[in-house]
Amino acid sequence: MGKTLPRRADYRFFIEIPTRWADQDAYGHVNNAVYYTYYDTLVATFLGGVGLDAREDGLGVVVETLCRHHSPAFFPDMLSAGLRVGRIGTTSVRYEIGLFRAGEDTPCAEGHFIHVQVEADRQDRTRPLPEKLRMALAPLLVPPAEG
Repeated sequence: MGKTLPRRADYRFFIEIPTRWADQDAYGHVNNAVYYTYYDTLVATFLGGVGLDAREDGLGVVVETLCRHHSPAFFPDMLSAGLRVGRIGTTSVRYEIGLFRAGEDTPCAEGHFIHVQVEADRQDRTRPLPEKLRMALAPLLVPPAEG
């Protein structure tokens, strides 16, 4: 039996992302690699509103990604990108993303980014997540999936 797909209501923060003509591949749908740019745009937009300063707060770097494709997206789709947080650790956060085509309640793609907080000048040295980031993440946190 397959995994139950998340629903639009399972996400806490949304932005709209237009697909571009250049996002398509030879098969006429959005290329698989482009989905990661949508993920990055969503997380970067959220983080832009938090007010972090790299020198003071460090940087969040991606250490793991996953994208599951459930149905194709096409140009000129306007995708609704949903964000939630699956886990807040001492030095890391798991961002969970769902990409939804207009009028659809299940994602055409979903997955995650894991960011680890590092020193801005020594990116091989982790540091605790800043308190202002933890406070911004708290409303996005969802309970762990059962099973």
